[in-house]
Amino acid sequence: MTKAIEEPWGVSVSGTGTVRAEPGLARVQPAVDVLESSPERAFQQAGAAVARLREVLRRHGVPDAAVSGSRLGLSSEYDGHGSERRLLGYRCQASYSVETRALDDLERLITDIVDAGAHRIDGVEFDVLDEQALRDEARRRAVAVARRKAQVYAEAADVRLGPVLHIQDVEAEPFAHFRAAKAGGGGAGALAPGAVEVSAEVVLGFSLRH
Repeated sequence: MTKAIEEPWGVSVSGTGTVRAEPGLARVQPAVDVLESSPERAFQQAGAAVARLREVLRRHGVPDAAVSGSRLGLSSEYDGHGSERRLLGYRCQASYSVETRALDDLERLITDIVDAGAHRIDGVEFDVLDEQALRDEARRRAVAVARRKAQVYAEAADVRLGPVLHIQDVEAEPFAHFRAAKAGGGGAGALAPGAVEVSAEVVLGFSLRH
């Protein structure tokens, strides 16, 4: 059964544009996780680990402004249930986000962070320095793709495209690809990122002329 178009007015098409760029910065997310016999000692041990962590970051040339705290918590921890339940201690957790542009030094930075007292790395994210300019270019490419698609439809239907009547922006977030470094490769080692892709999507509506 053919579905009729209730309000025919033209042609509506979507287009996606993507720009690839080498990352210019990385965000490392170290975390300190300490379990001690008292809240005071848990705070002290976590604080000492954080102090060592900050000293390592300064040695790597990471300014204090590039370090932001994302979470700090203190909780009691138990084992067992009911009458068998017993207190294990008090857990203090502190997590941070560290931004650096020294990608060639990234693997050494992460190693030194862990050696200084960070108990885990919750993630490493790569990003570009001028995302807005890349996003603008991706939007231009998305419009070009949508226009070409509309032109193909119009030619196939033996009509001509009229002016654009509608533009709808559809946001698409950037994401990073990772690749394994070649043997004997660059300073980033196994953490060497691939290109960051910045994408944009648009829906265009055109009038049609016969």
